[in-house]
Amino acid sequence: MCAGLHCGDDALRLLVVEDDKDLNRQIVSALEQAGYAVDSASDGEEGWFLGDTESYDAIVLDIGLPKKDGLSVLEEWRRAGRKTPVLLLTARDRWSDKVQGFDAGADDYVAKPFHMEEVLARLRALVRRAAGHASSELSCGPVRLDTRSGRVSVEGNPIRLTSHEYRLLSYMMHHSGRIVSRSELVEHLYDQDFDRDSNTVEVFVGRLRKKLGVDVIQTIRGLGYLVAAPGAASPSALPSGH
Repeated sequence: MCAGLHCGDDALRLLVVEDDKDLNRQIVSALEQAGYAVDSASDGEEGWFLGDTESYDAIVLDIGLPKKDGLSVLEEWRRAGRKTPVLLLTARDRWSDKVQGFDAGADDYVAKPFHMEEVLARLRALVRRAAGHASSELSCGPVRLDTRSGRVSVEGNPIRLTSHEYRLLSYMMHHSGRIVSRSELVEHLYDQDFDRDSNTVEVFVGRLRKKLGVDVIQTIRGLGYLVAAPGAASPSALPSGH
């Protein structure tokens, strides 16, 4: 249960591509504890495939990978039109390597060794910027969600959410004002092992509505869900791509 202290950063879906097994495990564990759904890969070919075929909100990518190096993986994603924010990890700390990374399409860069808190903070910033948010606090009518602390409140009163409820609300608030389809929610919020034919999204939406107690989550029949301030008109547009 999320008491509001620290139940999740942006609570979305991430990919970690790192060949050091111990470091891979440490990063995945830290991200999962922060509330993210996480997939991982240990070489460039697997990482490229997952990044090319799955929907992620951000990717942590090591440069020195076996089978296909990280810069090549990133360049191929960008050439294919993949716009997912990418945080590069590398043991190299020369300015020329950083320049190569950014030229390949990286959004940010962390040199090893690093503090896990820095990785988390940089990922939060990448996800916010990709969704068009400058602040760590998202708001919709009386609902406030702080991506740094994981706190959710309605009219100043804290709301207690489970990690899945928080993850769902966070994604929809990052994309407030547009229709988000059920399939998009499933693709972005859950790892590969999730049962994608289940009705858990509908269940979580129902629970969220009851806990929030305000009408900010609209069901757009046949299309999906829309987070908007109470009383706002429902748009007629189709869900945007992801």
